[in-house]
Amino acid sequence: MYTFDVQLADTDRGVYEDYALRVARHPSETDAYMLTRVLAYGLEYTEGIAFGGSVSSTEEPAVLVRDLTGLTTAWIEVGAPDAERLHYGSRIAERTVVYTHRDPAKVMAPWADKRIHRASEIRVYSFDPGFIDSAVPALERRNTMTITVTEQTLYLSLNGVTLSTAVHEHELG
Repeated sequence: MYTFDVQLADTDRGVYEDYALRVARHPSETDAYMLTRVLAYGLEYTEGIAFGGSVSSTEEPAVLVRDLTGLTTAWIEVGAPDAERLHYGSRIAERTVVYTHRDPAKVMAPWADKRIHRASEIRVYSFDPGFIDSAVPALERRNTMTITVTEQTLYLSLNGVTLSTAVHEHELG
C-alpha cells in the first residue's frame, strides 16, 4: 500500500485541490505504471473520480469518473490497453483517454485497423521519454507530491525530487 499527499494546481483547467490517495499496488504492476496511474488521476481530477478495479480487471479502467447517478462519464486507461478495452470504454463513457509511460507510437500501433467505438475522439497522453523512469526512484511508501500544470507542461515534485515534462496529446483518428 502506498499513500500520496497531493497538492494539485492545474492552471490549464482551473483545478486546485489538496487530496490524499491510498494506492494498492498489484503484484504485476510496475512502479512506472503505478506512478502513471497516480498522475493520470491528478491530471483528470474532478468530482466523482476514483481508481478502477485491479490491474487485471476488464470491468473497469485504471481510473474512472462517475456522475452522481453512477454513470461512467470518463474511462481513463493507463499503459497500453488493447483495442477491445478502448472500444468497450468508449461505448459506456462520454470520454475515453489513455495515459502512457511508454512510446505512444508503439502503444497505438496495435490499434490500427481495429474496431474502436468513436476512435477519433479518444486521446492518448504521454510524457517526455525518461520522465517517469526519472521519477520512479523517488517513490516511497508514504509520498508527498505536488502536481502543477501550466500550458501543457507538468511540473512534478515527488518527495523533494523535482522534474518537468510536456504532456503530449495524440489522436487515434
